[in-house]
Amino acid sequence: MTRTAVVLCNLGGPDRPEAIQPFLQNLFSDPAIIGLPGLLRRFLAGAISRRREKEARAIYGRIGGRSPILPETWRQAHALGEALGPDARVFVCMRYWHPMSDEVAIEVASWRPDRIVLLPLYPQYSTTTTASSVADWRRAAAAIGLSVPTSVICCYPSQPDFLAAHAALLRRHLPAQLEKRYRVLFSAHGLPEKVIRRGDPYQRQVEETAASVVATLGIADLDWVVSYQSRVGPLRWIGPATDQEIKRAGAAGVAVVLVPIAFVSEHSETLVELDLTYAALAKGCGVPNYVRVPALGTAPEFVAALATMARGAATGVASGQGRRMCTANFRACAMAGDQA
Repeated sequence: MTRTAVVLCNLGGPDRPEAIQPFLQNLFSDPAIIGLPGLLRRFLAGAISRRREKEARAIYGRIGGRSPILPETWRQAHALGEALGPDARVFVCMRYWHPMSDEVAIEVASWRPDRIVLLPLYPQYSTTTTASSVADWRRAAAAIGLSVPTSVICCYPSQPDFLAAHAALLRRHLPAQLEKRYRVLFSAHGLPEKVIRRGDPYQRQVEETAASVVATLGIADLDWVVSYQSRVGPLRWIGPATDQEIKRAGAAGVAVVLVPIAFVSEHSETLVELDLTYAALAKGCGVPNYVRVPALGTAPEFVAALATMARGAATGVASGQGRRMCTANFRACAMAGDQA
């Protein structure tokens, strides 16, 4: 039987307070995040990480001083391994904190797989997430001579089981007692507009996911909006902003049901920004009810989606549905000349 190594790629997060500054240093040293020449980028990354460490410590301090993303991802890996069976082994690879590509590539090589499937836990493709993780994996694999046939799942914004997972969770959290006096906010991490202008398909894919979930739900005249959170820095970011949409809902007197449409694992931006900061904002601006739908985690439909994609992945780069999801104007699409 074919031995398949499935590598779940995720962002990563600090596992203790002392790891916060080096985690931020790694993040801002990534050329996909700050596109400056190497020495200047690393200098700027050091300055930014030191400046932001105190604020980040306060954020992580509200959830126990560490990110939950690694144990969350291991739970997903275990569930996926159970679904795939004994001929597959699922590895976890984080981009900005351990375990990172260099150590995971060695672990994968020692298992001696016949094929490797890179399966990012970023449903919507971006040069700042999936492309960065895949590029770092390729660097690490090349450094140790790991040349096993490799598949890359670049995105899965409308994979049917993925949509079913979102629809099932959302349906369970809709406040039926309010009838139609609620608005569903599909909140995703934002990006600077300049990234999108370079042909990054992330925003289009986020909007595709949200529209597809709404279609899967089949609720007539559902009031829903796509919004973006986590803005930092002086650049102009894509919108509308989630906090502004919460204020708009408060002014209209409608409840908010917030769905983390681009996050499949709980971490600081769901547990702090959504559950604490935005919940307080909603209360303060008159939103009558604020409900936050959980991230997909190990929802059975989501694990089924991951398993289907891992089993069906062909060598090379493809979406979770096997075809290119982006039109030609999205120059940064992973399937435009295998650019992942």
